[in-house]
Amino acid sequence: MTQFAHLHTHTHYSLLDGLPKVKDLIAAVKKQEGTAVAITDHGVMYGAIEFYKAAKAAGIKPIIGMEAYVAMGDLEEKKTGVDDDYYHLTLLAENMEGYRNLMKLTTVAHLEGFYYKPRIDKKTLRKFHSGIIALSGCLRGEVPRYFLHGRPEKAKESFFEYLDIFGKDNFFIEVQHHPELPDQIRLNQFLKELSDETGVPCVATVDSHYIEPKDGEAQDILVCVQTGKLRSDTNRLDMRHTDLSLRHPDAVRAALEKDFPGAVENTMRIADRCNVELQLGKWLFPKFETPGGIDSAVYLEKCAFEGLRRKFGEVSPPELEERLRYELGIINSKGYPTYFLVVADYVNWARQQGIVCTTRGSAAGSFVSYCIGITTVDPLRFNLPFERFLNPFRPSPPDIDMDFADNRRDEVLEYVRNKYGRDQVGQIVTFGTLLARAAVRDVVRVLGLPYSVGDKLSKMIPLGAQGSPMTVEKAMDLNPELKQMYHDSAETKEVLELARSIEGCVRHASVHAAGVVISPTPLTDYTPLQREPGGENIITQYEMHAIEDAGVLKMDFLGVRNLSILGDAVKIVKKTKEITVDLINLAFDDKETYELLARGETMGVFQLSGSGMTRYLTELKPTTIHDIMAMVALFRPGPMESIPEYIRRKHNPSLVEYLDPRMEEILKESYGVITYQDDVLLLAIKLAGYTWEGADKLRKAIGKKIKAEMMAQEEKFKDGCVANGMTKAKSNELWKLIEPFAAYGFNKAHAVAYAVVAYHTAYMKAHFPAEFMTAVLSAESGDNEKIAEVISACRSMGIEVLPPNVNESLSGFTYVNDKQIRFGLLTIKNLGGDVIDGIIVEREQGGAFASLEDFLARIKNKSINKKSLESLVKSGAMDQFGDRGVLLENMDTLLAYHKEIVDSIGRKQASLFAVAAAPGASSHPRLLLKPAPSATADTKLQWEKELLGLYISSHPFEKFKDCLDISITPCKSLGEDCEGQAKTIAGIVTLCKKFTTKSGDQMAVIQIEDLTGSCEVVAFPKMYAGSAGFWQDGAPLRVAGKFSMQEGKKRMVCDRVEALSQKREDLPRRIVISLRDPDPALMQGIREYLASARGNVPVYLRVAAGTETRTIETDFFATHEESTVRALEALTGQGSVTVV
Repeated sequence: MTQFAHLHTHTHYSLLDGLPKVKDLIAAVKKQEGTAVAITDHGVMYGAIEFYKAAKAAGIKPIIGMEAYVAMGDLEEKKTGVDDDYYHLTLLAENMEGYRNLMKLTTVAHLEGFYYKPRIDKKTLRKFHSGIIALSGCLRGEVPRYFLHGRPEKAKESFFEYLDIFGKDNFFIEVQHHPELPDQIRLNQFLKELSDETGVPCVATVDSHYIEPKDGEAQDILVCVQTGKLRSDTNRLDMRHTDLSLRHPDAVRAALEKDFPGAVENTMRIADRCNVELQLGKWLFPKFETPGGIDSAVYLEKCAFEGLRRKFGEVSPPELEERLRYELGIINSKGYPTYFLVVADYVNWARQQGIVCTTRGSAAGSFVSYCIGITTVDPLRFNLPFERFLNPFRPSPPDIDMDFADNRRDEVLEYVRNKYGRDQVGQIVTFGTLLARAAVRDVVRVLGLPYSVGDKLSKMIPLGAQGSPMTVEKAMDLNPELKQMYHDSAETKEVLELARSIEGCVRHASVHAAGVVISPTPLTDYTPLQREPGGENIITQYEMHAIEDAGVLKMDFLGVRNLSILGDAVKIVKKTKEITVDLINLAFDDKETYELLARGETMGVFQLSGSGMTRYLTELKPTTIHDIMAMVALFRPGPMESIPEYIRRKHNPSLVEYLDPRMEEILKESYGVITYQDDVLLLAIKLAGYTWEGADKLRKAIGKKIKAEMMAQEEKFKDGCVANGMTKAKSNELWKLIEPFAAYGFNKAHAVAYAVVAYHTAYMKAHFPAEFMTAVLSAESGDNEKIAEVISACRSMGIEVLPPNVNESLSGFTYVNDKQIRFGLLTIKNLGGDVIDGIIVEREQGGAFASLEDFLARIKNKSINKKSLESLVKSGAMDQFGDRGVLLENMDTLLAYHKEIVDSIGRKQASLFAVAAAPGASSHPRLLLKPAPSATADTKLQWEKELLGLYISSHPFEKFKDCLDISITPCKSLGEDCEGQAKTIAGIVTLCKKFTTKSGDQMAVIQIEDLTGSCEVVAFPKMYAGSAGFWQDGAPLRVAGKFSMQEGKKRMVCDRVEALSQKREDLPRRIVISLRDPDPALMQGIREYLASARGNVPVYLRVAAGTETRTIETDFFATHEESTVRALEALTGQGSVTVV
């Protein structure tokens, strides 16, 4: 057994500085036969709970600590060039008081002392020092730095100050062995003398940042990623010359024992003193005040039965009361009444404020939740089992995930903060990790290799499945070409080896999209805190699993854009048509809604708007809410292979069949197709004799795909089916249906909840299309690519989206009438909020602006300046007052008029312009404009693009729309379904960014925009060298290449580009190959050639057989160059190929 404990140890939670994952660190300590180890990440406690659990599981004592950043003065001081420097100090929790004080120290560091780094000061240390053992730190510690800067007396002064703060038994001199560092050698001599002089013991540490010495290169890559440097840069932080590996205890002893006797043993003395015992897995709920202080279980029952009577009348069917009492019994026995009351409280408050919300997951299966207002779906109507949500055997607490309109989610959070206390409510941290593809790209960048290398290698790594991230190792097993490159190329090998070392490391901390915690006492009793990156909101330092281990239950408050669309659409309808749409009580039998979905008009419809989903909907032609539920459940990431069978059976009921008659009760609504996760569980219960506990284990086993568990469950399931009357053959067949499904299946409650929202959005679009599309445009503001797609959809619906107008536009997109929507004034660049507010308020109070003079006279806001007025004119917001070109040419006159009118009102004198009244506006002096040329259509479009980010009144590509052949794919149709495919697009160049590679070659990234959207095109050096002249701003082009989705962004690597002709006759329509009685060998030769000569022109075969001739459309597209014709005629004969 090793008599040494690593007390200064970094994990990957020392972001982009430490390399080891927690499990790897613990495994390494175990291999060294260590009995204790500390975690001391830089300024944070991110990994404390994970580390504690992993160490305990391995039989190693966990010591929770932190390498703190100590401010050089007070933590409130934040002066540039002074307070951006700091000291390091190693802190270890001796007991539970120390653990809680560590949480408070890092919280103070982030919330009060953050300045480049989260800093504490000595005043804070004095306040929260109890239960903490401190070590003097590495070379960046205060005592070491004073000595190394030639101030030994100041070093001693600092030493005694820390000694005073922590007490003699709780402060140790930290010594390290780094003979490669002259400063460390000098410092060690001073520290030895200091120890001898004061009697304060020395303790040996390593300051490990990685496990093995060979890992130093990978750790250096992380440092370069953090600092944005290349490995070849000389002026950067480079730790490779120092051994910061997790050195073996024997090596540490051999290095330090002679000069520092007892320093190694002292690590174990400290380890023996550190005894933090965390109570994990004991859940604590917020304090909920019930009326009169009655018991929460009694109050929950009261609320539930009141809701039952409210929804079903004073006398409800007995089975409803029976279900309610059954659920309440389980909820009470598990101790969860407070949880339900808390969730019901903030959900009902949200609905009272008109905030649209719904549930996610299995919560819709709870009748109690329905009766107390948490959910809006009656679980009995949809046969939703409560046990999928909560059952007597479930070891974990219930999880009610709520979705709120994303534009009003913050209101709900603020309500919760005010109700339960701001110090008891926080959002939850989450960590972005380096996945295999990103790791490869980062390594390539740091090594200074060409972008194309990273692009090629990363695309050779397949995407991982949900819950199973792809690794470099897996990728090489799945892609033989990648493995071959690894063996053949030293460069590729280095990239992949380094990427393999850093993949999975935490790259950054961010805010969990939904997670919120509400604690019964201040959050710092359970978790350290910090601010959200780049914001002011308080978040936990423990991620969602760790925070629940610590005892605080996570609650989900997810902001969903489609719910904002729904809420805004309802609000617009109420305002414009005085119709109140009651979504919660909407019937699911609206014919127009289903017809809209059957036509594939799904833009903006929740969950149903993707191209793949839309295609299936047009085939399905849904007629019931159950059809929508099935599509939500079966589509990606669900078992999509079941969709065609579902569609076939819906349209031909004679195809519906069941392996066993007992399955009909479960699968009747889905035409005998296993559709939901619940189907699998119920089949196991009804046919194989499982309990709910056993069924849940079956679900988890199949989901995890652990072979041993799968085999055990397969045997149990089949045996159970046979024991319950099914044949062995049919039990095998049923298992084959279940096995691939359960890993990806949605639970039915989730499908119902989301199908209802999908139906609601489709209903609003079917009955109030202009209002709905106005809400969609508002929700997508800021995403010009998406806005362009929505405008395209509006055109197809017969709705015009017009430029802004000072007489009609509100701040956001504005419903004008059932056929027109206007851009809002807020969408105009260079227009301040006070100017916008002034325009809208004046219009509401004084009516529409009758003339140019009326507008300039009534807008008295002094923020109206040349830039803002030019923006209004150029964007088209003042078109009704005159031509944009004329108004722009007279800009100085307009400004002078406005200023004079405003000043004259202030002077109470007549205006200098008061010569004659303007027609229609007798109270305002007439404004005479000098003649000027009108703005051309192209100029207007460029101004719209400049000020609004989009072409509105028309589009420069409009004149080319009739010149496109069938090989062109509209940008809006490019999506995940097109991944890796060769595609051809056509559009105009709206942006071209040129780059110079490391080797000095030029490449470019270009934005191509058509009438439906846009796509990013990459022209790598070889392609760019031969096509540089094409990529001019506004140039109409046809671009062919390989398409991919990059982090949700459409991207094409260009293979070929050509100028697009506006003349239809210039475009080849088709290549026709004439054949007579072709033999198989000739056909194979044609296929092989066409596969290698991809292009834009569709290929047809005109085949003559006997007296008949048939024209056949092939799947091939080829180039129409002369070389193609010659090559084909070499196979088929001269004159047999025509381009028409």
